[in-house]
Amino acid sequence: MYSIEKLTGGYASKPVIEDITFEIEKSQLFGILGPNGSGKTTLLKMLSGILPYSSGQVLLKGKPIKQYSAKELAKTIAVLSQHSQQSFSYTVKETVSLGRYAHQKGWFQSWSDEDEAIVQRVMAQTGISHFENHQIPELSGGERQRVFLAQALAQEPEILLLDEPTNHLDLSYQKELLDLLKEWTENSGLTVVSIFHDLNLAGLYCDQILLMDKGKIQINDQPNEVLQEERIRQIFRTQVQKQPHPKVPAPQIVLLRDRDEEKEGRVLIDDSLLKFSSEYIALTSTVPLRTMSSGVVGAGIGWNDTFVNRHVNKNYRCEDHRAEMATYLREKGFEPSQTVGMMTAVFLEDACYHFYEENHFSALIVVTAGVGNAVDASMSGAHCSQLIPGTINTWVFVNGELTEEAFIQSIMTATEAKAKAMVDLTIEDAVTKTIATGTSTDSILIAATQRGHKLEFAGTITPLGKMIGKGVYECAVEAINKSTKRKKNL
Repeated sequence: MYSIEKLTGGYASKPVIEDITFEIEKSQLFGILGPNGSGKTTLLKMLSGILPYSSGQVLLKGKPIKQYSAKELAKTIAVLSQHSQQSFSYTVKETVSLGRYAHQKGWFQSWSDEDEAIVQRVMAQTGISHFENHQIPELSGGERQRVFLAQALAQEPEILLLDEPTNHLDLSYQKELLDLLKEWTENSGLTVVSIFHDLNLAGLYCDQILLMDKGKIQINDQPNEVLQEERIRQIFRTQVQKQPHPKVPAPQIVLLRDRDEEKEGRVLIDDSLLKFSSEYIALTSTVPLRTMSSGVVGAGIGWNDTFVNRHVNKNYRCEDHRAEMATYLREKGFEPSQTVGMMTAVFLEDACYHFYEENHFSALIVVTAGVGNAVDASMSGAHCSQLIPGTINTWVFVNGELTEEAFIQSIMTATEAKAKAMVDLTIEDAVTKTIATGTSTDSILIAATQRGHKLEFAGTITPLGKMIGKGVYECAVEAINKSTKRKKNL
């Protein structure tokens, strides 16, 4: 659709963009990113034919854009600028109808049923039908933005040029608009070229992203390549972190707040924070901890300040155990959204916990362990799928800063240590009569203060791995022995 070759230009004698070369394919949603003053809007104006350039070339469908007449361009390109202005007091519908101008032989003299249907459709798609008879000056900024977007869509263009199209739009309308544009590029052959300020929207919706800085192209590639942490840090001059989107394969960038740990105070998670009752073990931190867990509530990766291991009867059954657990937590004064909650049929008096220290970091490890439903993971196919709460629940609280890699390795190391404890205690799988590696409903939590000494790794021979391996093994052995002794005495 577009071929841009060594494009240079700007305003008066000062070039804003210099020697830019790239291409835009048909049916792409093509994003343009860059800090303020990088030349994004100037480039978009040159692509639209509004702003002349001093050297280079803009080819539209193989033809220099300078050779198109205004009406020819209007049939091919629709433009929504960042600050659309309305000089006359038209109604919403009249303003949208102006988008059909390029398709008319006279000033609305050939208005057809097709024109009417298109105007009604784009008003519905942009959510403005219910105020189609309102005057433009009566509308809010976000409502006006949607009106001018509908006007652009009414042109039925092959190419849609947008300068921050989600500006002033509520979150729901941002999503609806970009979903619509994405659908049109995929199913209707529309090509969309849009400036974005929101890196995450660009990463989520764009097929290709051109990143600019100081009038030059820094990179033109797929979103995952463009949105690299170090590159974004350098160009936008701020601290960020890249993360995968939780539902689709798209990169997302999060801002990192500058943090003064001295002002926030020192945080130490140790056994003094543990609270025991016959119903649950709880730990409440003064600050949220970074967590990775398989809890009934709070599973996954998150930030939590409350941790509950709840005792349930061994015959506990519930169709929706997560909802029941959330209700239970509320009744006990815990907020489920801030809590990692686990269940166990083990008597909580048999829990084992120890605090371990090294020079620069420390860890609190808590284990509850019952092995009545012990399973050999290599022969689990011999078991039925019914989940029975018995459970070795493991908590690992680290006073230190863990990388994502260290979180995952902590789980691996803790699991290996637990399995070793089962082997050394010769705990059998009751079905297969082989040595068990855990129980069918085991849960694990790794939580870190994310302050102090940085711990990049937690494999078995690393300093943190050694602490976790030793601690989980010792606590698991002690907890299993307590539980086994209790059973024998019943």
